[in-house]
Amino acid sequence: MSQLRDIDDYLRMAVENGASDLHLSVDAPPAARINGAMIPLEDFVLTPEATRTLVFSTLSETQRSKLETEWELDYAIEISGLGRFRANVHYARNHIEAAFRHIPPEVPDLSQLGHSPTIERFCQERRGLILVTGVTGSGKTTTLAAMVKRIAETRSGVIITIEDPVEFLLPHRSCLIKQREIGKDTKSFTMALRQALRQDPDVIVVSELRDLETIRIALTAAETGHLVLATLHTIDAPQTIDRLVDVFPPDQQQQILAQLSNVLEGIICQRLLPKADGTGRVLASEVMCVNYGLRSCIRDRKIEQLVGLMEIGSKEGMHTIDDSLDLLLRQGTITREEALFQCRDKQRFLPPAPARTK
Repeated sequence: MSQLRDIDDYLRMAVENGASDLHLSVDAPPAARINGAMIPLEDFVLTPEATRTLVFSTLSETQRSKLETEWELDYAIEISGLGRFRANVHYARNHIEAAFRHIPPEVPDLSQLGHSPTIERFCQERRGLILVTGVTGSGKTTTLAAMVKRIAETRSGVIITIEDPVEFLLPHRSCLIKQREIGKDTKSFTMALRQALRQDPDVIVVSELRDLETIRIALTAAETGHLVLATLHTIDAPQTIDRLVDVFPPDQQQQILAQLSNVLEGIICQRLLPKADGTGRVLASEVMCVNYGLRSCIRDRKIEQLVGLMEIGSKEGMHTIDDSLDLLLRQGTITREEALFQCRDKQRFLPPAPARTK
């Protein structure tokens, strides 16, 4: 059995192997997520004591106390020569375990991430709500940081971010950027969002719309002339609308639909898919630019019509997830199996039937 290394060594091994995440779990080897697959970093499993030692080496006394009280902890750490990591510590089967996500030292450009020029255009908006959605690990935070970077490069103003925790460190550039972290700089998303309206913001960034009150204040901020960027854990544009509205009691939903139809400017739904050649992952996305027809559909909750309007809105910069998958498949970037697994309309991606012989 090899000797247990320290946490810096495991984080370094993960980064050097191109991993997005490092996982520490009891009765399993330290493991790195590389191109979506879990790869063990040792030939032995971690004991409860070893896992606890590795995790606690990254925590302050205050953080340890909070973990023991709340049983969960989100935080960020910085390792010299490696960069920043977002960490989550939690209990599983009464043992401490953890996941660490590597945050690249430089915020990439939107084009480097694979986004279309439409997303650059979203960054030019002066008011309204723009949502970046996707499952955990789909790159929402990176897209949000790239949008903030673009805004800060192209205009003057004040950008306030509300994050849990702060991940990318964003330089001021032409904008003054105030990055506020839950638990360090403010007590909650709701409180920070309310206070942000009194801090002379031009742009407000919310790392996650988690609850009814946060959504309500974000809609109000967008209504009152601010540009609000936020993320949600949804996989496509129709589901995003439903999720935002369903958070509210039935007697308030019509009012929320009216607000949403007025302030929503765009939705970016994204997924990171394995490349066909196994060399990494590639972005697939759905982009909705809210026009008059879409506003009407949202107001009347005709969610089933959104996909059709996106399909005919390509000249306005829109595309569905199936359009994105189709392009990636034709380029040979992803496999047909992956396209079939991810698509909305499977008939579009079924292989052509073999020709009949006479």
